[in-house]
Formats: sequence, C-alpha cells, structure tokens
Amino acid sequence: MGKMKQDNDNNRGVRNFLLGGLLIIGSVCIAATGVELFEKVSKDEPTYSYVKTIEEYEKQEKLRDTVEQTVPKQEEKEQEQQKDGSGATEQNGEEKTGEYSDNELAGESDETKETDVAKKTEPCKVKGIYVTGQMAGSTKNMNKLINLVDTTELNAMVIDIKNDSGEITYKMDNDLAKEIGAPVNYITDMKQLIQTLKEKNIYLIARIVAFKDPILAEKKPELSIKNPDGSIFRDKAGLAWVNPYKKEVWEYLVSVATEAANLGFDEIQFDYIRFSTDSGIKNADFGEAAKEQSKIETITSFTKYAYEQLNPLGVYISADVYGTIIGSKVDAKIVGQSYVKMAKYLDYICPMIYPSHYGNGAYGIDYPDLEPYLLIKKALENSKEVLAAKKAGEHQAIVRPWLQDFTASWIDNYQKYQKQEILEQIKGVYDAGYEEWIMWNGSNQYTVDAFAEVNE
Repeated sequence: MGKMKQDNDNNRGVRNFLLGGLLIIGSVCIAATGVELFEKVSKDEPTYSYVKTIEEYEKQEKLRDTVEQTVPKQEEKEQEQQKDGSGATEQNGEEKTGEYSDNELAGESDETKETDVAKKTEPCKVKGIYVTGQMAGSTKNMNKLINLVDTTELNAMVIDIKNDSGEITYKMDNDLAKEIGAPVNYITDMKQLIQTLKEKNIYLIARIVAFKDPILAEKKPELSIKNPDGSIFRDKAGLAWVNPYKKEVWEYLVSVATEAANLGFDEIQFDYIRFSTDSGIKNADFGEAAKEQSKIETITSFTKYAYEQLNPLGVYISADVYGTIIGSKVDAKIVGQSYVKMAKYLDYICPMIYPSHYGNGAYGIDYPDLEPYLLIKKALENSKEVLAAKKAGEHQAIVRPWLQDFTASWIDNYQKYQKQEILEQIKGVYDAGYEEWIMWNGSNQYTVDAFAEVNE
C-alpha cells in the first residue's frame, strides 16, 4: 500500500540523524519531553520536532483541504483550522519531566462526589462526527450528514455553536454576544434543525470554543491576554485570545452554553479550554490573578464552575483536551489542563489522540501515523492507568476520544487515511476497554464506508 514516503534527499538524512539522537533522549518520557526537545530541533525545521506543534498542524490544514478534499462552494467560508490535538510547543520554565507523582495522579485533595441531578436524556454510547456551523446551515450538505448518521452505526453530532473565530453560529439572543457582534446566521433556524435531528434520534453535542475568542478579545480588550506593554497579545496567526483568569469570560461562556442547553442540546462540549501554546505566550501578562493561581488551577476552576452552573440544567458536560496531557506534566502545565483534575468536573473527557499528532517514537512506535491501531490503544491504556487513582465514590468523567478522519500529508511518514485506518483506530478504542469515540474532519468530508451500516 506504500505506507511511507521515501527519503530521497541528503537533508532528510541529516534530519533523521539529528532526530535519532533526540529519540534516545526522549525514551525516558515520551510525550512530555516533546516540549523540551522542540527547543533543540533546528528552527528551520519545526515540523520535525519530537512532538509536532499544533501551530504547524493548524497552518497546514488549509493546504490539506485544498489538495485532498473537494468542499462545496457554499462551504468555502468554513473553519480553516484543524482541531488541535497534542504536543504543546513552548518552554515555560517548568520542570522537565513527563511523569506524574502519585499525589498528582490522585488529583486535588477535595473529593467530588457523584451527583444525583437528573439528565434530560439517557446516557448514549456516542459514535459521532463533527459538524461546522456552515455545514449545519446548508440544507443539502446537512441532509447528507444526517443520512450518514441515520444509516450507519453513527448516532451523534458535535455541532459548532461558538466556533474558533468567536462567532455564534446562529442569531442567539445573548446580550454580550450581540453587543460584540458575535452572532452570525450560518444556521438560520436552529430550533427547526434541532427538531429534525431529534426526530432522527441523533444525540446532540454543542461545541463551544472557550478561550480562543478573537471577537470578544478585540471588542472587550480588558478581557484579553496582554503583552507586557499593555497591548493585546496576538498569536502567530494574528488572533487575540481571551484571558482564562477573567471571571467575566467564564460567565459569557456559561451564558452561551445555557442558551444551547435550553434549545435542546443533550451535551455541552468545551473546546480550546486551555491557554494558548504560541511561543510568545511565555511573556504575556495575565494580570494579578496569575500571581496567585497556576494555569492548571485556573482551567480546573473554570471546569468546576461550568459544571456546577450547567449540570442543574440536565445536560451532560464535556471538554476536549490535548492527547499528551494524559501522561505529560510539562504539556499539562503549559496548556493548563490536568487530565485527572478536569475529569472530576466533567461527564465526559475527550482526549484528542490523533496518530498524526505524535512524534516519531511515541509509545515506542516508530511512526505513529502509520500505526493508528497501536497508537490509539497505547494512548488509551495510558488513560486508564492515569485515571485508576480515582477514589471510591469520587466522580470521574467517561473517556470519549477524538479520532482522525483526515490525512496528515504535511508530515514525513504519513499514510492516506481511508476505511482501514479509520477501522483500526476504532478497534484500538475498543481493545483498550473504551466504548465511545468521535471522528474529526475539519471540512466534514467523512469516510462513509468506514462506518458500519445499520439494517432497518
């Protein structure tokens, strides 16, 4: 099948020699040392760092769509950034270790007990796909996706409500959203769409991008991350982020989630529930609160706050997290995500364990993108090990991973992801002892024949 691209140039040989040395160093702690090793790789070749940078992934996604996928013209404005997965990329002056101590694995000392709040819908073993607001608002294309879910093992959709650009994908009646001009009209009749999907018994998940919100950051600069000189911090793409330490941002996110819950969504899923990984973020000014509270404490506190506010509404609450934070203390500190601590305040935790996002040698796999089954299985076995520290009676989220339905043609050792590669990932989930999964494709062009058909 021709799994690997051939190395035909001398530069590739030099690069492989350098990486060979890095892999020896990285054998002690696989994913965590990716952040450290990134600084040691030539600045001219950031793509070949031990753990791939999310910035590179997002930059290349537009090219991937152009080369490999034909997107309908009415969908040309859809999101141009792939969903981020794993591998934080900057130094932050943190301890260089990829292992958690026993106390850290156990999480915080205060226990979170199981709650008896009734949910509006019965738990669903989700087999889902991601849908952009633009696609959801296109009758023709949305009907194709509905038919895909209706005729296969798929049973859920993750639909953008607040996207990566900070847009609310329909005319939401939310005062702050309207003040900053966030609502757009991608989905002209959200209530009718929800009714249609409910009639098909499709489990509905509202995706709400949290702290990557250039609209709110630009319109309300007092809520943005700042540079030391007081100007608005912007990442390499020129986008401003809101400050996770600001409680006003928390309240806005929960107000948007509340609207979605009241409309009839079964679950609220927060994405970008983290700090930016842009290299310039190390010098950013987060305000006085940052002197008293760490990034992990802040993201955990927001997760707890959101859960306490939304759980009484009868919806499930979930969050997307970097794949490497499962076992990497370094990555966890950089993005502010603690796998164990966040799982205490969620119904579902969704690690983004795309094989293409792992560096060569991760989990002992030479080229992870070429071994989707093994990578998924090992990452989720790591998940089980880390979460095993749960105390008796303590609440813990169900693990529901994001899987890859796209081809990472920008990395050296890749393969085209088709039916077999999709099935291998799904098998890896099941063989690791988990039962749920969601597929990501930024353009919603899914591998139809990978999903088992359902006989009427």
